[in-house]
Amino acid sequence: MAVKFFFFVFLALLALNSNASDLCAAGSDGSGDLSVIPIYGKCSPFTAPKSESWVNTVIDMASKDPARIKYLSSLAAQKTVAAPIASGQHALNIGNYVVRVQLGTPGQAMYMVLDTSSDAAWAPCSGCSGCSATTFLSKNSSTFATLDCSKPQCSQARGLSCPTTGSVDCLFNQTYGGDSSFSATLVQDTLHLGTDVIPNFSFGCISSASGSSIPPQGLLGLGRGPLSLISQSTSLYSGLFSYCLPSFKSYYFSGSLKLGPVGQPKSIRTTPLLKNPHRPSLYYVNLTGISVGRVLVPIPPETLAFDPNTGAGTIIDSGTVITRFVYPVYTAVRDEFRKQVGGSFSPLGAFDTCFTTSNEMAAPGITFHLSGLDLKLPMENSLIHSSAGSLACLAMAAAPNNVNSVLNVIANLQQQNHRILFDIANSKLGIARELCN
Repeated sequence: MAVKFFFFVFLALLALNSNASDLCAAGSDGSGDLSVIPIYGKCSPFTAPKSESWVNTVIDMASKDPARIKYLSSLAAQKTVAAPIASGQHALNIGNYVVRVQLGTPGQAMYMVLDTSSDAAWAPCSGCSGCSATTFLSKNSSTFATLDCSKPQCSQARGLSCPTTGSVDCLFNQTYGGDSSFSATLVQDTLHLGTDVIPNFSFGCISSASGSSIPPQGLLGLGRGPLSLISQSTSLYSGLFSYCLPSFKSYYFSGSLKLGPVGQPKSIRTTPLLKNPHRPSLYYVNLTGISVGRVLVPIPPETLAFDPNTGAGTIIDSGTVITRFVYPVYTAVRDEFRKQVGGSFSPLGAFDTCFTTSNEMAAPGITFHLSGLDLKLPMENSLIHSSAGSLACLAMAAAPNNVNSVLNVIANLQQQNHRILFDIANSKLGIARELCN
């Protein structure tokens, strides 16, 4: 009996390993349904920094948040309706989640960063100077074409100055927080998403790059601007998508990006999406208050109010790691949290409210009150633990304190293990608890 038992256990382990390998190899669950992979997960082609625990990796990623928040805040204050792909600052210092897509005909696999606050897609192309080893080989695609300055997409991309006469390729460049930059040509090719095919998809083909912040295999923009994936696939997906982000701790991923109406939750509570004509690609929601335990934190209403002229308000964003509130909001939430936990506190990386795990039972839950729904955070979404397990930290922080610090950001750590539904056609955002791990 013992021999049979161990034989069956051996078979089960073989099956488990086989399924895990198949899961990594698949990269898609079918039409409009893509797997979402933590950038340093086991199914990702990218390698985490050596000798770092997952919590240290998260702390390192979160340290890049202030630059991204400054970028998002500055964009929100711009008085322009153009898609912000081109000249200007961008602080996407690290891509936290990637999806596997295919570009060209035949399709070439690329792991592109998922970003709800960016519009156009871009990828490193063959011959690129300073790019990663994996590039898109445009010469191997039978459907590849460059776009010249006369095309409407060029003005949407805010390309570099075009001559008044003649046909010249649409060129643009982009900088990254003073540390990185790239130059690209606006092109079109076929985009494969699972079994779906999007012909003539416009994206930036990077020819040169510098710095360490550019996602190695490019970016897939899910914003609301004219060059975003959602805008370019309206006839296929009806301006509807959702994702479920797995925890950074996930050994193998099971998160998903669902594009289009098929397979979306039938019953989900929603809150209105607000429109900012000065920054149309950001997903603003109406955050009306925050509770810590049973206490509705007293927060000055103007620090949460939506103001399209200044860019103030609250957005939901896939590229920021930990939720960031403007200073008066964060300090009010933090002080109430500390009051209920009691004891002493110490900092750890981006987190300023860490305490011994012996006090963790006293940690109160946190609820974000949105118009029409409450997002009650499980402890895994509001606390993060040190690698030694001796400390627990409030997994939120203050936004950078600068002249443009008017934006609150609900970030991906707080979204993990939730289905986040974006219904652009009906200006609604849905949130429901779902285990992605």
